Amino acid sequence: MSARAETTAATGERLLTAAWRHFASRPYEDVRLQEIAAEAGVSAQTLHSRFGSKDRLLMTAFWWWGQREIALRDAAPVGQVGQAIRLLYEHYEAHGTAVLRMLSQEERNPAVRGLTDAGRAYHRAWAQRTFAPLLKGQRGGARERHLAAIVVATDLLVWKLLRRDMGLDRAHAEQVVAEMVQGKPPPQPVRKLRN
Repeated sequence: MSARAETTAATGERLLTAAWRHFASRPYEDVRLQEIAAEAGVSAQTLHSRFGSKDRLLMTAFWWWGQREIALRDAAPVGQVGQAIRLLYEHYEAHGTAVLRMLSQEERNPAVRGLTDAGRAYHRAWAQRTFAPLLKGQRGGARERHLAAIVVATDLLVWKLLRRDMGLDRAHAEQVVAEMVQGKPPPQPVRKLRN
C-alpha cells in the first residue's frame, strides 16, 4: 500500500472513530460535524467531501462500528446457550447505552430508523443461527413462536430491563435469559430485586 493510501485509510479510520463516539454519546441533533472533523484532525471540508452529509456519516459510522461488533457476536458457538448469552451480554454491557440512544431517536430520524431496522434483522438472523439446535424438528407456527421468544429473550431491551430497571447482577440476568431461551422455569428464586 502506498503512503498516500495509508494516510487516506488512517484519516478515514479517525473520522469514523470520532463520528461513532459522537453519535453514540449524544442525540443526533446535538452532533456537530465540525467537532468530529476537529477531533479527527482534519478540516470540516475534508469530512464533507468524504461523506457528503451528516446522515451519510452516521450511516457509514454505524456500519463501520457494526461490522466489528458483528464479527464478535458471530463468534458465538452454535447451540451453546450460556456461552452465546455471555458473549451477547459482553456486547450489551459495552455498547448497550449507545444502541439505546439510537433506538430513542428512530421515530424522528429516517436515517437512524434504517440502521435500527437493519440491527433488528441482524439480531433475528443471529438468534436463529445461534440457537438453531433448540428449533430443530419444529415446523410452521410453533417454530416461529419459539424463534420469536428467543429473539425477545435476547433483545437489548430485556438486558436493560434486567440489568438497569430490575437491578440484577450480570450473572443472574444471563441465567434468566438462558432459562427463557431454553423454555425452563427458574430452578431457584432469583435474588431480591432492588426497589
